[in-house]
Amino acid sequence: MQQSVPTTSIVQATYVATLVDEWCRLGLSDVVICPGSRSTPLTLAFSHRRELSLHVRIDERSAAFFALGRSLATSRPVALVVTSGTAAAEVHAAVAEADLAHVSLLVLTADRPPELHGVGAPQTITQQRLYGSTVRLYEEPGVARLEAASSWRPLARRLYAGASGEIGLPGPVHLNAAFVEPLVAEALEVVRATTTTTELHPSPWVGADIEVTGQRVLCVLGAGIGEVTRRQIIDQANAAHWVVVGDATTPGAVAYVDPLVRHDVIWEALRPDVVIRIGGTPASKFLAQRLASSDVEVIAFEGAGPVADPDAVITRRVSGFPDAQCTSHVGERTYVTQWREASDLVGRHLDGLWGEELDEILVARVVVETANRHSTSLVVGSSMPVRDVEWWSTSRSGPVFSNRGANGIDGVVSTFLGVAQGSSALGLVGDVTMLHDVSALVDGPGELTRAVLVVSDNGGGGIFSFLSQARQVPRDDFENLFGTPRQHDLVVVARAFGHHGERVRTTTELREALSSALRREGLSVVVAQVPPREVNVARHEELNARVGQWWTSQ
Repeated sequence: MQQSVPTTSIVQATYVATLVDEWCRLGLSDVVICPGSRSTPLTLAFSHRRELSLHVRIDERSAAFFALGRSLATSRPVALVVTSGTAAAEVHAAVAEADLAHVSLLVLTADRPPELHGVGAPQTITQQRLYGSTVRLYEEPGVARLEAASSWRPLARRLYAGASGEIGLPGPVHLNAAFVEPLVAEALEVVRATTTTTELHPSPWVGADIEVTGQRVLCVLGAGIGEVTRRQIIDQANAAHWVVVGDATTPGAVAYVDPLVRHDVIWEALRPDVVIRIGGTPASKFLAQRLASSDVEVIAFEGAGPVADPDAVITRRVSGFPDAQCTSHVGERTYVTQWREASDLVGRHLDGLWGEELDEILVARVVVETANRHSTSLVVGSSMPVRDVEWWSTSRSGPVFSNRGANGIDGVVSTFLGVAQGSSALGLVGDVTMLHDVSALVDGPGELTRAVLVVSDNGGGGIFSFLSQARQVPRDDFENLFGTPRQHDLVVVARAFGHHGERVRTTTELREALSSALRREGLSVVVAQVPPREVNVARHEELNARVGQWWTSQ
């Protein structure tokens, strides 16, 4: 009897089942799925694998940032499935962030077959290389063919390797997969792999073959390094008596750096003779300006990717990370002590400064203290929250995540919810950031454990009040175009999506709300009512001046 030839639908079902099988062998654990028809073969193949955690989100833009959050929390690639058309375009913002922040994503877009392009078929756009140079690898194998079955597992492995950073930096990869109708079919038995596959991991630590000989070494860390690598760098820096400062995501860094270096007398006392830069750029412009105006050697270690240098201060770039040879020359222990004592001085004064009235700085400090005390992951929004955490909060002890690749406010709530899956997490955002990503509150079944989102509500976009627009644009125009106040009650918004919501106005209320929320299942939104934006500007100016006074009066 002649053996029947499987239909194209059966072949494509077998093709995606093979891809998924290989990804599971390589270590895939989380998949974010958006509902859609053309992506049905991928969706069903993933749903048949019980070892995977499936997260179903209805908004592709939010889903992409949710997947980014899962990857941040798990330090491994996360798959994202979207259908054809504008659904694929919605993902671009998160892909751009993942590219710049070195976050591993498998972006899987379904597409129409070639014969449906250019003829007016619905949900059909040009998806070829849709994300341009922001992806590590782009693959478009076309409609699945049985004679190409031997290429399916290598394709899956290339994509996973590109995302995980086995070669090069971790980041997003893009598979544009064309599927034909009928879209539902029973896959043939998947041919098992003939080789043993182990989980893929980022490329190993590569030490830079140089020696750092400074006595007063300042190590400046930014985002995009990776949790394990960051801690290894910090351990080596501490052993060499380097001072570690960094952005909001750097655990154990010296606190209050920005308000300290604003003052000439303090900078002169703490001035380094060598600066080490790794990762992204901290939010402190004053630190950048000090380094630009000082005659110090600035060495960029680029094992975590190219180090940004908008102020042109880097004097030397080397590949890899600081290793034992780099740190073999031990710096002055007293230099570390100087920085720690300066930080402790500011911390002691700040601790006794506030009463019951909340402001944005105090909210950030309480949130960080709570995260430290409960060993809870923290996700910090862009604009003022990430600055207040970096500049005015105590040193962070646990994992802190922030979208510091492109530094946008888009998708921050979604990223937070992605981090929060399967564990407790705290988030800190502004009111505009929450409204911008409000679709994230449409959660999927069985999601979350204990997630607490704190919203500093100052009635608009707070960071613009610190910029020149606030002084140069007429007030009414400024409020309309930049301040953008909205009248939505964020507590009502949270409750409308079925989540717990409450508003707090005092320090005691905030602490009690956080304590209760961390014991509550699901998502809790705690809206902290803070003074108007112009008051926040004055508060920052006042505290910056006080730091100088505390230093001179000690």
